[in-house]
Amino acid sequence: MTVNILSPDTTIAALRDRLMPVLKGKIPIEKAKWTSRADVAREAKASVGEFLASSRMELNLLDQRDLVTSLVNGYTAENASNAKPTVSTPDSAPPAAAAEESHENTPAMADPYARNPSRASVEQAKLKLQPIVLERIDTSAAAKLPREELSRDLTGLIADLLNETKIQLNTAERAELVKQLLDDMLGLGPLEPLLADESISEIMVNGAKRVFIENQGKLTLSDVQFRDNAHVLSVATRIVTAIGRRIDESSPLCDARLADGSRVNIIIPPLAIDGATITIRKFAKKKITLDTMLKFGSLSPSMAKVLRIAGRARLNILISGGTGSGKTTLLNALSQMIDHGERVVTIEDAAELQLQQPHVVRLETRPPNLEGHGEVTMRDLVKNSLRMRPDRIIVGETRGGEALDMLQAMNTGHDGSMSTVHANRPREAIMRLENLVGMAGANLSPRAIRQQIASAIDMIIQVSRMRDGSRRVAYITEITGMEDETITMQDLYTCEVMGEMPDGKLNVEFKNHGLRPYCLPKAAYFGLDRQLMETIES
Repeated sequence: MTVNILSPDTTIAALRDRLMPVLKGKIPIEKAKWTSRADVAREAKASVGEFLASSRMELNLLDQRDLVTSLVNGYTAENASNAKPTVSTPDSAPPAAAAEESHENTPAMADPYARNPSRASVEQAKLKLQPIVLERIDTSAAAKLPREELSRDLTGLIADLLNETKIQLNTAERAELVKQLLDDMLGLGPLEPLLADESISEIMVNGAKRVFIENQGKLTLSDVQFRDNAHVLSVATRIVTAIGRRIDESSPLCDARLADGSRVNIIIPPLAIDGATITIRKFAKKKITLDTMLKFGSLSPSMAKVLRIAGRARLNILISGGTGSGKTTLLNALSQMIDHGERVVTIEDAAELQLQQPHVVRLETRPPNLEGHGEVTMRDLVKNSLRMRPDRIIVGETRGGEALDMLQAMNTGHDGSMSTVHANRPREAIMRLENLVGMAGANLSPRAIRQQIASAIDMIIQVSRMRDGSRRVAYITEITGMEDETITMQDLYTCEVMGEMPDGKLNVEFKNHGLRPYCLPKAAYFGLDRQLMETIES
């Protein structure tokens, strides 16, 4: 239990005075003018957590927040009073390093350009010069040029146009202007810097002026903006056109993917009232393995060993979780246990699985054409995959009638198949699967559906995104059969929240229930039964 230890000698003000030098050491004065308030707050929170841990002091959460706020306010006010006005010259700092005024009392939705004169200059120049640039170059030919070559050509053209229009920009601002024009012509415009930032896991465009990002499980409003809703729609169209799909009033919904495998969902007016909405789930450039997840604290060493054995023993696995909980990440990690001699067929709405095996066939659904014909559904692909001699079938996400075909495949020799489903608990995942089988239109009784599920699925792995932003394996549960009308299950491992640490992170415990695995005979077939029992008993 957290106890408030504040005394006359340890007031918020006294603690702030002790920690202010620490914060100044982390963010020196020369960096302060272009460090955002959010970054200052992040460093202040870390400093408070480190101080409390090292000094073995305790503060309740309310006093911790007050201390962080006091630190941020004091630091921001001090640097604002020391700030000197700057003049833009050809040798001045680049736009990203432009001085940022204190905005303690500025509303969160204020125009970010008002605090960054250099960036505002670039945007104003871009508005005037972009139409002229598009008139003077062949955009179709330019799109085929390498970025470096097009950059050289644009730099010369921009220099001429600046002279003609008598717009004054320094060297760094000219480079930023060329970069933004290149991003609009070859990339995704304002989203390019966010896509390049590996610390950002998700990008959510809610209209032209509101772009949110997810960083370490937390959502924040970025300072990225589009010119208008037409600009957002242009970027959305570029995304879907690249993979042969379309987005318009007759088809205002679309799932797509970027060149790097990142998943994209787009919805436009009239369905999206405030303008086109783009949601990008970025694909991590670094492969996430079970070892990586173990390092992040997403599961225990014992759980990781059991999941490795489950993959190698060809168990049929269902990964359950909410939106953004890490289902696909875990599916990719588990797929690394697949033998390289096996033929694997993956089926997805928008291909995002990244399997490393040499023999992988990737299938992707297709929406209907303008006349409403030519649609290829998940169920069509699952049925077709059974004729392709697969050793394993991996369905990216089960959310329709294909659930029945997947269960039948698992029951007819395609052991080791995997899929994901949206649910909050293992038991709810079973109920969800029952409902999805009913969508197939087959005239099956509830008992028959449950028998199919009980005989097809060996293990359910529940993943969860917790309130501190972390993602963890919450349950490893086996299906053990049926009793009367109920599917029976047993939890091998569960994740229990024990409390909250000073830095706001949850303290969790992975509990091994010590039960004899029901899948032991299957593990024995592959010579893994002894290893499995030793892991469970450890």
